[in-house]
This record gives sequence, structure tokens and C-alpha cells, in this order.
Amino acid sequence: MPRFFVNDTEEFGKTAVIRGRDAEHIRVLRLRPGEAMTICDGRGTDYRCRLVRSDKDEAEAEILEVVPCPGEPSVKVRIFCGLPKGDKTDYIIQKCVEAGASEIVFFDSERVIQRTDGVSKKLERWNRISEEAAKQSGRGIIPTVSWMPGFGQMLKEATECDSALFMYETGKRKALSEALKDAKELNTAAIITGPEGGFEPSEAEAARQTGAHICSMGARILRCETAPVVALTSLMFASGNLE
Repeated sequence: MPRFFVNDTEEFGKTAVIRGRDAEHIRVLRLRPGEAMTICDGRGTDYRCRLVRSDKDEAEAEILEVVPCPGEPSVKVRIFCGLPKGDKTDYIIQKCVEAGASEIVFFDSERVIQRTDGVSKKLERWNRISEEAAKQSGRGIIPTVSWMPGFGQMLKEATECDSALFMYETGKRKALSEALKDAKELNTAAIITGPEGGFEPSEAEAARQTGAHICSMGARILRCETAPVVALTSLMFASGNLE
């Protein structure tokens, strides 16, 4: 069923109005009056609707039912990724949104090799990718994608969550399964993964000192775009959100 986000809930009464790109998208999809569609307020509520009318600038839908979005997990997970090269960011955003992340933050660290001076110009496109992935996967929110230039600030925010999981490939670590044994009790969590070259030992030690769990993901070395998706999926399974 086609899915659209409308942020202004004051427009919701017996009908909902869609304007802008989504109104144009309805035209592209050639939805006809009477066809079913879902509108989400971006805060976890779904409005199951029937299209009433549509033109190039605006569409109107009759609201038939208001329900909590079933696509939102019980735990809010913030993904913190060391900025990778090229379009790996696009893959991370898309797959983490599909898997249930509530937010994705790219950050700078010692081994980041991608230039960071133009990152702010990419945020609009990154958030569009998140929106499209949220629509496709039936999410009740559009996860925000942002940029954080400071490693220390990233650790501070990550460790404000109920649990912060720092993925590291060497040294003294905890098995991810052990770190996730109480995942069903979590309300918030952070997953921290590095760029292509991983983390410096000093960064891992800083994470340990701030209270993050230093976690192993097994004997295999995962690419920087794979690690956050695998870790997030593991957390979703452990917290009962893949049942």
C-alpha cells in the first residue's frame, strides 16, 4: 500500500491533505479516487485512508482508521558511524532505516579518510534517502541523518543512551551476544562503528572510559558499511523486534 508522510497533524480531521513532492508522487503512481493509501504523521501514528482527489499540487484523502504504526521498534537506536568514503553512506542510511534505526549520525575520527569539509552539503540528500527508505519499509518516523565533527561529542551523546555498543576488532572485548543479553529491557541504545580503517586504540580506550561496551562481532572482519547493519539487526533480534 502506498505510504506518505504528512508532518502537520493539525490538518488531520476527517480528511488529510498532501502537498508538494508527495502530491506529485501520487500523480506519478496514478492512484485513483477510492484507492487505499496510508499517511503517517512522522511520530508513529498511521492514518489509513482512501484517496478522494488528486492534482499536481495537492491531494486529499478520507481518513478511515487511526492506528499506531506497527513498523516502529520498542527500542530507539542511534547509529553512530565513522564517515566512510563515497556512496557507502547511502547504503548505511537505507539499510539502517529499514532495520529500525531511529537516527543515523556520521562522525569524524582519527582514521576517517573521506574529506569532511563538504559534508554539510550532503545532509539534504541523505535525509531524502532516509525518507524514501522509511516509506518503503513501513516506518512510523523518518530517521534523522546528521553530521558530528567531534569524536568526544559523539561518545558523550552515545553514552547518554541506556546502552552504548562500541564495535572494535581487536583487544579485550565483550561478545555482542553478552552485551545484548538484557536488550528487551532497553528503551534507548547506541551503536558505534568505525570508518574503513576502524578505530585507533586510544579511541577504543576513550569509549571504554566513558562506559561504552567494547564489543566483538566475531572472527570475521566486516566492511564499514556492513558492521552497523549487522549490529543493528542483532540488537533488533535480541530485543524481540524481529518476531
